[in-house]
Amino acid sequence: MNRNSTVDLVIIGLGYVGLPLARAASASGLRVVGLDRSESVVRGLSSGSSHVDDISDADVRTMLDQGFRAVSSPEVIADADAVVICVPTPLTEHGAPNLGAVDSAVADIAAHLKPGTLVVLESTTYPGTTDEVVRPRLEAGGLKAGVDFYLAFSPERIDPGNPTYGLENTPKVVGGTTPDCTKAARALYERFVGSVVEAKGTREAEMAKLLENTYRHVNIALVNEMAMFCREIDVDLWDAIRCASSKPFGFAPFFPGPGVGGHCIPIDPNYLSYKVRSLGIPFRFVELAQEINQRMPAHVVSRAADLLNKQGKPIRGSRVLLLGVTYKPDISDQRESPAVDVAELLLERGADLVYYDPRVEDWTVEGTSVPRVEDYLAGAAEADLTILLQQHSELDLDALADRCRLLFDTRGKSADHPQVVKL
Repeated sequence: MNRNSTVDLVIIGLGYVGLPLARAASASGLRVVGLDRSESVVRGLSSGSSHVDDISDADVRTMLDQGFRAVSSPEVIADADAVVICVPTPLTEHGAPNLGAVDSAVADIAAHLKPGTLVVLESTTYPGTTDEVVRPRLEAGGLKAGVDFYLAFSPERIDPGNPTYGLENTPKVVGGTTPDCTKAARALYERFVGSVVEAKGTREAEMAKLLENTYRHVNIALVNEMAMFCREIDVDLWDAIRCASSKPFGFAPFFPGPGVGGHCIPIDPNYLSYKVRSLGIPFRFVELAQEINQRMPAHVVSRAADLLNKQGKPIRGSRVLLLGVTYKPDISDQRESPAVDVAELLLERGADLVYYDPRVEDWTVEGTSVPRVEDYLAGAAEADLTILLQQHSELDLDALADRCRLLFDTRGKSADHPQVVKL
């Protein structure tokens, strides 16, 4: 890094992607500044408080001791050698890419861009965004990518709650607008990532991220659809998956569940299908996978109604306990969690709904506050039906099976028990 600059790296967006990046870069000795539009995020980090599951308050305090600081003013970009964009890329209400946060970040960079700066986009998007959207806006001031400044794309691969793979030991893909841009991005990430993989260009790097998540999306849809009919033909799908997983080649296990959630699987494949549709070509695999995965919450509620009916109880007025409302186990992140859709459908059908999640103190669904039970085992003993939506490690599934009246396990994590029914 250029020691004439006062900042080695500015990271725009200090969420689930940006903050782990800031931690790793700070630990490597880089002078790091985090830029976030949220004043509350900036105040919290500046006082040593984390808002991200995988980053503890102690981690933030260590970062501050290493020189990290959080700001809300974009003027700091003018002092940086490198700028990495880690802002959200959600969907609009019509399912189209929403690049509003990227546009704002690029505008801030363009206003303070100086020769020699490396700019990297990490936010997930469709192939062509870096070259067709980011590059022209940065070049509007007269500087040219690959000549006056460096521009690259590097897909984020953060997996919240993963105890084995973090940023430092997950290979980092980089693709620049020119070979020199790729080399500049590689040099940055090699400071704190163990392995860097060079893509042919920005479009290939963008596609790599979408390919990874579309692969998961389609395979999850496959087993979800299998789960819908395996019950009818008296097949234990989880046992079949266990057996298939013994094959040492040609198979990777995926598991059914109440739907898909998080910041990647429900969102990223839509960016790819959006790009394909713009060419006038249908992308049937992604569209079908989306359809299957989106109807899983309704399937869960339908199964729940059937289970209650067999007990001689209507769903209206029956007490239903939902266990685990986050999108992944052992984190508090609720983004795109299928638990919301399950809860909405149960409330519409008149269920007396309560929930328990060791990571979520308060839960509101479409403006309705759902009561939280303090003791999930006692709550399961009182509920007409308990639905396991997320298997947090704090939940004792054996004790739950013994105490509950009836457990509907949508994750297939419970042992066989007379009171347990699997998806």
